[in-house]
Amino acid sequence: MFAPLTGTADTAAENVWGSKSKSKSNINPHSGYHLSMECYTQHMQQLQPSSVGVEGGARLLSRADWGARVPKSVDYFEGPAPYVIIHHSYMPAACFSTAECMKSMRDMQDFHQVERGWNDIGYSFGIGGDGMIYTGRGFNVIGAHAPKYNDKSVGIVLIGDWRTELPPKQMLDAAKNLIAFGVFKGYIDPAYKLLGHKQVRDTECPGGRLFQEISTWPHFNNSIRLNTTTEQPQKVEPQQQHQPKTLPANPKV
Repeated sequence: MFAPLTGTADTAAENVWGSKSKSKSNINPHSGYHLSMECYTQHMQQLQPSSVGVEGGARLLSRADWGARVPKSVDYFEGPAPYVIIHHSYMPAACFSTAECMKSMRDMQDFHQVERGWNDIGYSFGIGGDGMIYTGRGFNVIGAHAPKYNDKSVGIVLIGDWRTELPPKQMLDAAKNLIAFGVFKGYIDPAYKLLGHKQVRDTECPGGRLFQEISTWPHFNNSIRLNTTTEQPQKVEPQQQHQPKTLPANPKV
């Protein structure tokens, strides 16, 4: 499982993805990562050929791994994301095996893409109870998870209902370390603001117990509240590869 997040973002990233590689590979020997992002791609129309193995048993699973369909279209935004927004799925319920979590990702994509008519699954990444990270839309891709923030944030969903129960440690560690990785690679602004979904939308998401937990994490920003916002989201111009589409409102979960 993942190592706990400690020290700086660079240290945390090394904790998760492993110590500096000692073998010859495409990995930058000065990056501090054992993980290679060679098969991670922002061009989500191309299914990724395989998952990324990570020292210690943790893995960043590709869209191809969990059986994602091709998105209807993909729109991008430039620069590191200034916000990270945490969600819970509510439904599907918590999953604890990789097979179950893969099915949960497919179920969420079905709901968002087929029933709601969205371009793709709404979230940037999913975190399963198996401690694995599941690639959704990915970094720097406009999402469908938080109105007014979709083009300037990374949306991370912890699969399950976390209103009264705290997600297991492996899920929390995975979320923290994914953020640290995003900062290290330049996908997330080092001065990012961490928010719970309910701070930007009328919803219980990410659940009271999970929200209480993330409020103790570094970069949590309590100044942004629905209808009482003291800080306006930063404007980030999207870099559109296709004609932009207006996305329907998210379900209240």
